Amino acid sequence: MSSLYPLALLLDGRPVLVVGGGAVATRRVPALLDAGAVVTVVSPELTPALHGLADAGRIRWEARRFAASDVDGTWLVQVAVDDHAAARLVSEAAEERRVFCVRADDRTAASAWTPAVTRHGAVTVAVLGGGDPRRAVATRDAIAGFLAGPAGAGLAAGKPGAAGKPGPAGGLGHGGEAGAHGDSGAVDGLRRGGEAGARGEAGARGEGRAEMGSVALVGAGPGDPELITVKGRRLIAEADVVVVDRLAPGLLLDELRPDVELVDAAKIPYGPARTQDEINRILVDRARRGLFVVRLKGGDPYVFGRGGEEVIACAEAGVPVTVVPGVTSAIAVPAVAGIPVTHRGVAHEFTVVSGHLAPTHPESLVDWAALARQRGTVVVLMGLKNLPAIAATLIANGRPANTPAAVVQEGTTRGERTLKATLGEIAEQAREAGVRPPAIVVVGDVVALRLEQA
Repeated sequence: MSSLYPLALLLDGRPVLVVGGGAVATRRVPALLDAGAVVTVVSPELTPALHGLADAGRIRWEARRFAASDVDGTWLVQVAVDDHAAARLVSEAAEERRVFCVRADDRTAASAWTPAVTRHGAVTVAVLGGGDPRRAVATRDAIAGFLAGPAGAGLAAGKPGAAGKPGPAGGLGHGGEAGAHGDSGAVDGLRRGGEAGARGEAGARGEGRAEMGSVALVGAGPGDPELITVKGRRLIAEADVVVVDRLAPGLLLDELRPDVELVDAAKIPYGPARTQDEINRILVDRARRGLFVVRLKGGDPYVFGRGGEEVIACAEAGVPVTVVPGVTSAIAVPAVAGIPVTHRGVAHEFTVVSGHLAPTHPESLVDWAALARQRGTVVVLMGLKNLPAIAATLIANGRPANTPAAVVQEGTTRGERTLKATLGEIAEQAREAGVRPPAIVVVGDVVALRLEQA
C-alpha cells in the first residue's frame, strides 16, 4: 500500500452519510456532529443513542436500506456495517461519485481511514498506525498522557513548549529530539506504547488479568468530553467493555479501542430502553468473564443515575466495583450558562430534585410544598415534560410567579441554549421555543445575575 496523505476535513455545514445504525455508528456519529457535519444515517434500525439524536433533530434518519443515490451530494461516507457485501456496494457507489469512503469492516477496501484521536483544547492529535489500530491507539494514548502532564500543559493553549520554544511544534519537537537520541522523553514513551500495541503485550489489552473481572461506574460529566475526571478517562482507556447511557459525552466513545465491546444502554425518556435488570446482568456477566467493564454515565453516577442499584447488583454477585464521581449537571450546566446556584447575598442554599414524576404523581418523593417555601435555588433535572405542573405547584404553594427561572438545553455542549423567563412564564416559553431534553431547570434569584462567561 502506498503512503497515506494526512488531512483534516472542515465538515461544518456539509452533508455526511453514515450507513448503519449499530454500535460502530454510535461511536462515529458524535465526532461528525462535533465537527458541524450535517449527518444522515441510513439504516433500518438505530441504537437507542442514535434514536435520541434523531428525535432531537441532531441527525436525519432514513429508516431503510442503502441506495446508491444516497451518496449524491455528500462530502464523506462512513460505512458502519459488518456485512462485507453491503459495505462493498456503498464504497463502490462512493468511488463512482468520487466521494471518500471509510469502511469499518475492511480498511484495505476503503478510500479513507479514521485515525485514533485525542483532543486537548485547540490541539487535536490524530494517529494512524499503518493498518494496526492497536498501535495507533497505544501511541495516541501516550500522546494524550504527555499533553495532560506538566510538559504538555501549555501546548493546548499555544504557550511555550517543554523546550521553551514557541507553540506546539516547539514542545513536541523537543520531545522528538530526546527520543531520537535514546533519552527518556515523550517520543520514547510513544515508541514503547506503539510497540506494545503492535505486539499485543500486557497493558495494551489487559492480558494476565485475574479470573474475575471488575466494574467501574464512571461519571462522564454534563456533556463536554473534557469535563470527565482524569481517573475516569484513564479507566475508559483500559476498558474491555463500555456500557454507556445516552447522556454520556459521545466524543468519548470515539476514543475507544476498536476491540472494545460497546453496549448501548441508553435510557431515552418515554422511549426505548433496556431495563435496569438487563443492565445489571450485562455488568455482572462481562465481569465474570474476566473483563474490565466501565459503566459510563452522564453527570455523576449517584445523582439520579441509578448507580446505587448497579453497585448493589455487583456486590451481590461478588464482582469488585469502583465508583468514580463525575461533575454533576445540576451545578455545572447552570454555571456554564452564567447561573451560579449560590451567590453571596442572593442564595445561601440550593436544592436538586428530579422532575421525571409530576408533583401529583403518587410515587413522587419530593415535598414540593416545602420546596416552594424555601428562598434558595431550585434545580430540577429531567423535569422538562412536567415543567408546567412543577411551575404551577411551586406558585400555588407560595413561590412568587415573578421568580426568575431558566431552562438550559444540552448544557456544556455545542447545542447549548438558554431560555430565561419568570416562573409563571417559563413552561409556556420553553414550549414555544421548542426546548427539548436533556434540559436543566433553574428557579431562583440567581438566574437574574446574568454572569457572562468568557
